[in-house]
Amino acid sequence: MPIRTASARWQGNLTEGSGTLRTGKGGLEGNYSFKSRFEEGEGTNPEELIGAAHAACYSMAFSKALADAGTTPTSVETTAKVHFDKTDAGMTVTAIDLETVGQVPGIDQAQFTKLAESAKENCPISRLLSPGATINLNARLAS
Repeated sequence: MPIRTASARWQGNLTEGSGTLRTGKGGLEGNYSFKSRFEEGEGTNPEELIGAAHAACYSMAFSKALADAGTTPTSVETTAKVHFDKTDAGMTVTAIDLETVGQVPGIDQAQFTKLAESAKENCPISRLLSPGATINLNARLAS
């Protein structure tokens, strides 16, 4: 498997400086700052990028689980809400709430939920993050 890369550059001090980030192949580029991370300023932040990576990975893992069970999804849409809180150890990602909605013909809510939970446990990004953060899942089958 290939090794994935990303880069970031920061200029200045923590509160007044600014940075840019880029994924290895240039698919994502963005600015980040103290305000975009700790307040409501423009730009992105590491926690949003973790959320995007988790939502993307989970959607793929769930789609695979559904297809493996014989119910190929029309679509899976996932949002990740990353909780970034002050703890005794400092600022920490404490939890991620995954909210997923799937359009899946020929499946009932019980089987959908079972496969959604399995995908949460087996998603590579969930496995990376779960030792340090609680991962919650709300899975809804679209009608």
